[in-house]
Amino acid sequence: MKQLGGSYFTKEEKQLWLISVLAILLSFILFDRTHWLTIAASLTGVTSLIYNAKGNPVGQALMVLFSLMYGMISYQERYYGEMITYLGMTMPMAVAALVAWLRNPFGENKSEVAVNRISRGEIIFACLLTCMVTVLFYFILKTFDTSYLLISSLSVTTSFLAVYLTWRRSPFFAVAYAANDLVLILLWCLAALDDLSCISVVVCFVAFFANDIYGFVNWRRMAKRQAEQMQDCVVWPERKKRTAD
Repeated sequence: MKQLGGSYFTKEEKQLWLISVLAILLSFILFDRTHWLTIAASLTGVTSLIYNAKGNPVGQALMVLFSLMYGMISYQERYYGEMITYLGMTMPMAVAALVAWLRNPFGENKSEVAVNRISRGEIIFACLLTCMVTVLFYFILKTFDTSYLLISSLSVTTSFLAVYLTWRRSPFFAVAYAANDLVLILLWCLAALDDLSCISVVVCFVAFFANDIYGFVNWRRMAKRQAEQMQDCVVWPERKKRTAD
């Protein structure tokens, strides 16, 4: 596994990770100090995002672990929508994404997945599928008397689209996750009105939002670089042939 202290990560990426970790730790010290599962999940999640921003499968492995812990935290707060979403959807899809990323490395670089560009038809299909999943989960969550049903259903919408795009290796998975972060920030702010310890979870998702925005920017860079390298691989043999002729 590549280490955060090595040359694998840029100076900006190290700073983003460090600021995120410090913000999470500070909020835990100020507002919580008791829910150790929350701090463990937050640190695991923010570390997974910095790897995901690099297109590294390690990020998906950590996301599986984060989903398990976050599902348990959501259960404790009676956010059954979040629990069902992460344990029943995000975690299995993270496993599927991990397999897909491992099977589709960029060239010989096992630590970077090949960026995929999905068609307009698949985008329409993904949106329709997301709507169907949202409607299904709405009634499931309603049955469980989920707190803030509409917001929880919106979380399902953004989560499913995010995990689908992650599985398909599209840079826009980070945009969908950023949208999900905003929904979760609202959801946990409402929880913080009754329990100040939930502020640490709010800070966690604020850090996630910043990391997901960076992830999208970096995946766009990756897509451009990979396209240029693929073009060079095609053009160079042709140039070599012409020189020989």
